[in-house]
Amino acid sequence: MTYEQAAHFAQTGGLVLLAACFGLATIYALWPGNKQKFNNAARSPLENGDDNG
Repeated sequence: MTYEQAAHFAQTGGLVLLAACFGLATIYALWPGNKQKFNNAARSPLENGDDNG
């Protein structure tokens, strides 16, 4: 395997891997079953009564 072949494989494989990870993360974030979990996480800094000042 030459350097050019290895570089082409790494670039193509990297693009496919990045696209797959992005797709999975998007599906996970938009999955209806995760809505309540994300809403709770978004509201937790506002609901915690930790006054350190």
